Amino acid sequence: MLTLSTLFFTVVLAIGIGVFVRNANKIRRNIALGQAIDRTDQPAERWRNMARIALGQSKMVKRPIAGILHIIVYAGFIIINIEVLEIITDGLLGKHRAFAGLGSLYNFLIASFEVLAAMVLVAIVGFYIRRNVIKLKRFVSSDLKGWPKSDANYILYFELVLMTLFLVMNAADYRLQQLGVSHYIQAGSFPVSQFLVPLFNGVNETLLVLIERAAWWLHIIGILCFLNYLYFSKHLHILLAFPNTFYADLNAKGRVSNLASVTQEVKLMLDPSADPYATPPTDAPVAKFGASDVQDLNWVQLLNAYTCTECGRCTSACPANMTGKKLSPRKIMMDTRDRLEEVGKNIDANKGVFVPDNKSLLHDYISAEELWACTTCNACVEECPVSISPLSIILDMRRYLVMEQSAAPQSLNTMMTNIENNAAPWPYNQQDRLNWAKE
Repeated sequence: MLTLSTLFFTVVLAIGIGVFVRNANKIRRNIALGQAIDRTDQPAERWRNMARIALGQSKMVKRPIAGILHIIVYAGFIIINIEVLEIITDGLLGKHRAFAGLGSLYNFLIASFEVLAAMVLVAIVGFYIRRNVIKLKRFVSSDLKGWPKSDANYILYFELVLMTLFLVMNAADYRLQQLGVSHYIQAGSFPVSQFLVPLFNGVNETLLVLIERAAWWLHIIGILCFLNYLYFSKHLHILLAFPNTFYADLNAKGRVSNLASVTQEVKLMLDPSADPYATPPTDAPVAKFGASDVQDLNWVQLLNAYTCTECGRCTSACPANMTGKKLSPRKIMMDTRDRLEEVGKNIDANKGVFVPDNKSLLHDYISAEELWACTTCNACVEECPVSISPLSIILDMRRYLVMEQSAAPQSLNTMMTNIENNAAPWPYNQQDRLNWAKE
């Protein structure tokens, strides 16, 4: 029989999932704005990367304290939410502890969930202290002000409330089991929430049921709110870390890709049978060298932007940033995501068509000064715990500056002129190159 409670639960669940699907489709649409790139090679290695880095958190533990705390929160939060399956089943079928028939296995699972919940609460306190009391440098830098800083704390509050609701729900349930109240069957083991039971001594059954039901409803509504909050949060990496590590570049970190259009031009120059004065086909697309806006980047780079955890490991390892230069690899990713979101909103506002807004990622979000500060050392790529490459975006935008705007620094222009004239970066012709050895 369909009760009012079951109907209400079904509506809440449908709305929560519906909003999540709508937001997920927006993200997928925005990522698809990027240029095509093939990342389907070496599938076995890609699966191993995803299992090791995204699931196994192998790169997180390079910094042990943060790594261990993150593993506790990540694993605990995911495992504990297995109980959400039971909550959904209870809500849709109008039951209570629908999986209690698993017997001793059920008792073990509930006990494990409670221990993990307690560990998550401890880890949350640790994260809060690191961010707001100790104030580690990478969490208080200029590129992490305003919303990004608040967002990190909001997530901690979210998790604190959800874990507390979980334990309060179990404690009230356990007390009702002790009192033998109607459908509160003897099921589950409560090694942590049992210590909260004395708080309910003397509370009448009606109020106790109300507390248990309120915690139950707030827990599932909180989970659905958290799920949809991810769209606005850096914690979208909870979901996107898996595809991001799967589609990561498997080439050696020192290898820089060549532009296909430039490669083609060089091949034509070296082809003795090619006519250098031939007119290109009129229907040939005009090649754009490098990237000035998000639509010029490839879709993996846009996926990188949405996956960024804003942890700041990349920036803290960047030698340019260490010496006081303006470059922050974390800011590069955050700016790319912000511009991509702006483009997406433009498309939404104009019925699926992007209307030029006289803005671009280059100059309006990321300055040439930041781009030229990069040493291409790959420290940011090596440090990223989810295989993001800020360097690839920096290189594409520098290519645009050089090849489309002729806006390279004077020192670089001098070097390229020397290479063109002398086949070396130094201002000496080939005949005089070894004169220094005669002295």
